[in-house]
Amino acid sequence: MTDADAQKLYIGGEWVEPGGGHYEVVNPADESVVGLAPEASRTQVEEAARAAAGAFETWSRTRPEERAAILDRAADIMQREFEPWAALARAETGAPTGIARGMQVGVGVSRFRRYAKGALEPVERGLPPQVTEAGPMGKASILGALEVRQPVGVVTCITSYNNPWANPAGKVAPALAMGNTVVVKPAPQDPLSVFKMAEALHEAGVPAGVVNVVSGRSVEVGEAAVDSPYVDMVSFTGSTGVGQRIAEVCGRSMKRQLMELGGKGAAVVMDDADLDAAVMGIGTTFSFYSGQICTAPTRVIAHRSVYDRLIEKLTGYLAFMKVGDPAAAGTVVGPVISAAHRDRVESYVELGRKEGARIAFGGERPVVGEGRGFYVAPTLLVDCTNDMRVVREEIFGPVVVVVPFDGDGESGEDEAVRLANDSDFGLLSYVWSGDSARAFRVARRLRAGGVGVNTIGRNMEAPFGGFKRSGVGRDVGSYALHAYSEMQSIVWTG
Repeated sequence: MTDADAQKLYIGGEWVEPGGGHYEVVNPADESVVGLAPEASRTQVEEAARAAAGAFETWSRTRPEERAAILDRAADIMQREFEPWAALARAETGAPTGIARGMQVGVGVSRFRRYAKGALEPVERGLPPQVTEAGPMGKASILGALEVRQPVGVVTCITSYNNPWANPAGKVAPALAMGNTVVVKPAPQDPLSVFKMAEALHEAGVPAGVVNVVSGRSVEVGEAAVDSPYVDMVSFTGSTGVGQRIAEVCGRSMKRQLMELGGKGAAVVMDDADLDAAVMGIGTTFSFYSGQICTAPTRVIAHRSVYDRLIEKLTGYLAFMKVGDPAAAGTVVGPVISAAHRDRVESYVELGRKEGARIAFGGERPVVGEGRGFYVAPTLLVDCTNDMRVVREEIFGPVVVVVPFDGDGESGEDEAVRLANDSDFGLLSYVWSGDSARAFRVARRLRAGGVGVNTIGRNMEAPFGGFKRSGVGRDVGSYALHAYSEMQSIVWTG
């Protein structure tokens, strides 16, 4: 690999040499070098924000049909380059081929299509007129009112490493549809896919400055993208700790925020649950991005009467999960993103053992191929209690903890809800019960932004976001359009 192969930054409609040189992007499956990513300087991040601010006035006044056409053309280009870009996503993230194709590039395409249509959704709504009382001159008046959604301005989009297509697409596409301009700061582990997205938008004809992409491993790059006086809003997906720091910086200038942060999803399994269905749902934690997903049901709260059978079924399910090279046929669980993260996940497994949890399955480091790559065995920790750190903290790997609960009828529901809500997180939780009325009753009591009832599926038009330390705001579907807009009221007398 030569300097000629190295990626450039995308600023103001131009491909620019990075001020901080390049660094290697490593394939977590075999530790080979995927490519060279650019390290932006602080000055270049500021240039990107300035370019976005300069393009905002024109882009925000561009006809919705024109914005929609650009987003649609970008989706066409992504579809045209689908296979090579899916291969790149697989190499950068270590996701199995099916996930790289369907849940990464595939979702990226669908989100650009969705928000091309979103650009055409009404942004004005007439409100019922009101008649005022007679004033000092003895004359009443009729006040009309209009509710208008205006773009926020320049949006910094800081994206997560677990999905370098769906995540940035879910930020960039609705932001552009609403007339905002963006500065994208991709995760340092896998930024190359985000630059492909920029290539698609550039070829689709997005005006200079409307989209800018700056990458880097240094904290300074992210800080500059948040702190710039040209930035009006920050949309962030990542850890709660980093989100708290961003919120502090945004607070100084009252920047708008959209935060999707950590999760420790509670999976409540009632005594009348379909255990096979629950096992299938919980089992996705191990296979989907190797547990590197904040929406996963990683914290199982199971009624004592089904506890042993559930564990038996989960261990049987895990026995058939192939851990291996994500490019190989039949692989279900690929690597985690880095050696450091592998060590972190393994340290939690050891911590669980010391805290008194029993390892019902996994716990070892699997050897794949020639022994290279960052693999973690799918691990099931049982006989846990809610005071254990492995139960309370987000592990972000293929590890599930199981906590039993007791009680019959209402007392059982109360105990399940108490355990589920005894958490700093509240992104997505789940309930499995054979009684739908009971399941919905429990679901409504859970302090989570979303609840799956007998399913882990998500409706992509439903609002998405978290309670407590799991985030601020809601997006997905029309809610993403709302998130990247400000509400303005225009009142007049008739």
